Amino acid sequence: MKTNRLFFIDAVRAFAILMMLQGHFIDTLLDPIYRDESNIIYQIWSYFRGITAPTFFTISGLVFLYLLLKAKDKGDDKPRIKKGFYRGLLLIGIGYALRVDIFSWLYGDFNTYIFVVDVLQCIGLSLIILIGCYVLLRKHIRLLSALLFILGCLCFLTEPLYRTLDLSHIPIVFANYMTKSNGSIFTILPWFGFTAFGGFLATVFFSHVHRNKFRLVTVLSFFIFGSILVEYSSFILMKLHYWTDIELFKSSAYYNYLFTRFGNVLLLLGVFYAAEPFLKGSLIGKIGQKTLSIYVIHFIIIFGSFTGLGLKHFYYQDLNPTQAIIGAIVFMLVVCFISFYYVKTNAFIYKGVRKLIDKNKN
Repeated sequence: MKTNRLFFIDAVRAFAILMMLQGHFIDTLLDPIYRDESNIIYQIWSYFRGITAPTFFTISGLVFLYLLLKAKDKGDDKPRIKKGFYRGLLLIGIGYALRVDIFSWLYGDFNTYIFVVDVLQCIGLSLIILIGCYVLLRKHIRLLSALLFILGCLCFLTEPLYRTLDLSHIPIVFANYMTKSNGSIFTILPWFGFTAFGGFLATVFFSHVHRNKFRLVTVLSFFIFGSILVEYSSFILMKLHYWTDIELFKSSAYYNYLFTRFGNVLLLLGVFYAAEPFLKGSLIGKIGQKTLSIYVIHFIIIFGSFTGLGLKHFYYQDLNPTQAIIGAIVFMLVVCFISFYYVKTNAFIYKGVRKLIDKNKN
């Protein structure tokens, strides 16, 4: 089966990573007195910041499974499975490493901050779960597609059941993947739901991307279903509650941020997929290929990984809007520059870890 490379994915990743850079910079350093929810500029900023993480998780699932399906089509998916598993472990390891504060450790201050789960750990674990789903149904792509769609829906629908989950009785290193009570920023539920939906989209692209007018149909579908989820998902959930008398639908409708966020992601995918012919070989596409390096560099600069001395240490909630906006622009330029010219490729990190793993095997 002939499949095409999805160039628009790199552009979406670039957009998401740039939104993350400015989002973390402004959210961390802007003085709270300027956080005016009624201000249209602040509302726009808050909106784009809110769709950054859902976009990353969705794109991660889409890209990973799409490449895995392409490898399977060539009869060579086992190396891709192995590489994906290692990549998942790598992301988890880097996520923990970025929380290390060497200076505090030298003073004997060992706290549970290192066990806080953030986006890298959740994406890494999500990819490993996605691999498990693929291995289970690799010979039945339609069933795999259905499974991922169902898992995505269940992750979102059941959010009220695990929102206030008490896991104080289990070790914190495991509990932090399911609860935010110990400081975790992300948890595997509901965030794996976005990865599962991304995997579902990968099966759709893989099976139909070669068809005539696929782009047109897909772009329209992104806009139509994205708009429905944003505007009417709560209404649909309430209707399901009335028809079935299942309380879970009502609880989901009353706190419906997951389906609406996924709707936002679909709209964003629609915009970039429509513009794909203009994005091939562009700078924004190249930025999208450096997301891991950019994430690591920005985290060190803002939050002071390893030393505890980052921008947060010196300017936490101390900037006015002008300083924050100018600073965010400069910050994005600096981080991207470092990523392009001093960290040549994400493979630099992968290569080092793979060497370490191979050495331990021997």
